Amino acid sequence: MQFVTSQTAENQNGFLGVSTDKVSVSVMEGDSVTLHTAVKENQQGRIKWYFNDIRIAQITGDLSFICVDIQCNEGTERFRDRLKLDHQSGSLTIMNTRTTDSGVYQLEIFSNSSSSGNIFNVTLHGVSAVETNEVKMNSGESVTLDPGLGLIENTNDLMAWYFNGTFIAAIVGNQSYICKDYQCDRRFRGRLKVDHQTGSLTIVNITAKHSGIYILQRSHISIINRFRVTVTGELQYIRLINHIIFYYLLLLCFII
Repeated sequence: MQFVTSQTAENQNGFLGVSTDKVSVSVMEGDSVTLHTAVKENQQGRIKWYFNDIRIAQITGDLSFICVDIQCNEGTERFRDRLKLDHQSGSLTIMNTRTTDSGVYQLEIFSNSSSSGNIFNVTLHGVSAVETNEVKMNSGESVTLDPGLGLIENTNDLMAWYFNGTFIAAIVGNQSYICKDYQCDRRFRGRLKVDHQTGSLTIVNITAKHSGIYILQRSHISIINRFRVTVTGELQYIRLINHIIFYYLLLLCFII
């Protein structure tokens, strides 16, 4: 889960001549979080990621690099097997987050025409005080994750939904926003609806790949709702289709 606020700064944190956005990210311990570059596919040149001024990942052309323990963990093995780099967008994912992952993550992007960057202030929160709502669905159904807030009275609140640490939707007053494909996983294309009156999130035609942790956060409150969604039935459906195809082919053999 991540809650994002940002501002733009110039020539800070060693990014000489680089326009830099500052982004605050709140993450629940144990979840995965993705720090997005907002770079569209095949548009990146050279991308570098730093954690507390130590380089942890890099993309140059067709080559990508993730640090090994001795290079980036200062003997603590902090990120062992928990970093994933999207070679197309340059986004960095930290899996199975820990409190020791709190800190400053710096992004540098260099292309032929411009340079830019982001500073992500990442804060990890414990899970003990947060209740997880278990939701089990069958593949193909629709599910509504209702935070139980009733009608929202404060229209100035920002409400943000996250899936496995990745932002997917937001509500500000009477307006709602659904993330675009290059900003979040394509698995949600055309499947998300948000209700700005209640803050609820609806996922239509759900499949097994939508299983995971969904978190809602409001701007002036810490984490307020956490849902673990489990989708079943897809494998049984595939098996049924395979059986139908098998018997159809078998029937054709007898006819021929």
